[in-house]
Amino acid sequence: MHPRLSNKILRPDFQGEFTASILAAAASPELISFAGGLPNPVSFPVEEMDKAAHKVLEHNGVMALQYSGTQGYLPLREWIAKRYETMGVFGVQADDIIITNGSQQVLTMMGACMLDPGDKVIVEDPTYLVALQSFHFFDPEILPVTINPDGIDCDALAATVAANPDVKFAYVIPNFQNPTGLSYSQQVHDRVVEIFRGTDIVVLEDNPYRELRFSGTATDSFGKELGEQCCMLGTFSKIVAPGMRIGWVCVRNKELREKLLSYKATADLHTNIFSQLVLAQYLADNDIDAHIEKTKELYKHKAELMMDCMRKYLPQGVAFTPTEGGMFLWAELPNGMSAVELYRVALTKGVAICPGDPFYEKARNVSTFRINYSNSSDEVIEKGIRLLGEACAELMLVVGTDEGGLTHPDWEENLANALKLQAVLNRRCPGLCRNLDLRTERFNQHETPGSLLVEVGASGNTLAEALRSARILGQALAVFLRGQMHDDTD
Repeated sequence: MHPRLSNKILRPDFQGEFTASILAAAASPELISFAGGLPNPVSFPVEEMDKAAHKVLEHNGVMALQYSGTQGYLPLREWIAKRYETMGVFGVQADDIIITNGSQQVLTMMGACMLDPGDKVIVEDPTYLVALQSFHFFDPEILPVTINPDGIDCDALAATVAANPDVKFAYVIPNFQNPTGLSYSQQVHDRVVEIFRGTDIVVLEDNPYRELRFSGTATDSFGKELGEQCCMLGTFSKIVAPGMRIGWVCVRNKELREKLLSYKATADLHTNIFSQLVLAQYLADNDIDAHIEKTKELYKHKAELMMDCMRKYLPQGVAFTPTEGGMFLWAELPNGMSAVELYRVALTKGVAICPGDPFYEKARNVSTFRINYSNSSDEVIEKGIRLLGEACAELMLVVGTDEGGLTHPDWEENLANALKLQAVLNRRCPGLCRNLDLRTERFNQHETPGSLLVEVGASGNTLAEALRSARILGQALAVFLRGQMHDDTD
């Protein structure tokens, strides 16, 4: 039998393919995975949830096991509404909240309720790959706008809005953006408000990582200034437990909220009511802010350790953006090297990363990649980053001598230079060099002063690994030669 599938489902799904490989890597016991975005299970409140579940079944067992309303459990929606007050977003009511199967479900709900083929959607570039995957299903025109270290490029955003007044909505992640880990500055935030205010563009603000800030100052929510023009997504997956699949969207526009509820009722009737009741009980009985503080301390430690390891083990030309929260680091390879290539090589070393390609709407063969620090032990972080740094063919410097009886008056000077060069290589990429090989043969090194033989890799290395090592060698040689000219090898 050959089922007659829809053209929508048969379209190539670039992001979906990567999502599948990332999840497979995360689940593989043989791999060290920095590819996913998993919270650390150490942070899960298992005992507290156990008590909450028993209490729910004892006092509300029938309600917990019965069908329920589409909008979600009222006490949970009331808790979320009050939470927005602590963020400076006032006037949110429980009726504005829809409880969803993770905030990710909202992406599909918004697409289904707002998009016809060819409609325009603004996204950050790069952006959350599952958002792209979800929006693509409705065949819109995606308008990517570059994200800078301080947030979205406001000039480019203003130009995009001016040229496309018919944009349906804009999807933004203002805090610890996935994948870059970047956050909007207050200045960028204010400019974005000015750009969208007075338009009919819905601003879809996704904030799964806002509560995970361990340094710096959070910016305001767009919902504070834009009111019903802004739909605010949130989730308990990052601060309590992802397996419960409890998220929400705050929609203060009544017309849109009713359409979203109608769609959700058709899609899945309601979010798991047992999970909602247990979560609400947990929130009533425990100090969630104290729990979040412990999680933030854990993630701060993990982030600092990973950044230290990256400085120690990765080639010097690899740059990364320091983070103040969230779960990710965003790195860039030197000289336009391919992150997909690194991803493939790293897998052979037993390490999984997420190359940047699926996070871009159009760009391919990029040099950026995302790594997750939250879901690994300290030992695994150090080992994994060290192995990632070893995703290059080893180098060996070979120095000839006159011990074989043939004249080679410069060999001791050659040896000294080789040791200096190896020191530069070891500082730039620890573990890249094997021990220096001092031979009795001259290898014709006596013919030219300063000659050196370099062995790149072995029979088990790929061409890509050898080329990566050759690039690192070239960079180290430049540093070494500049040092020779200025009597300084670093």
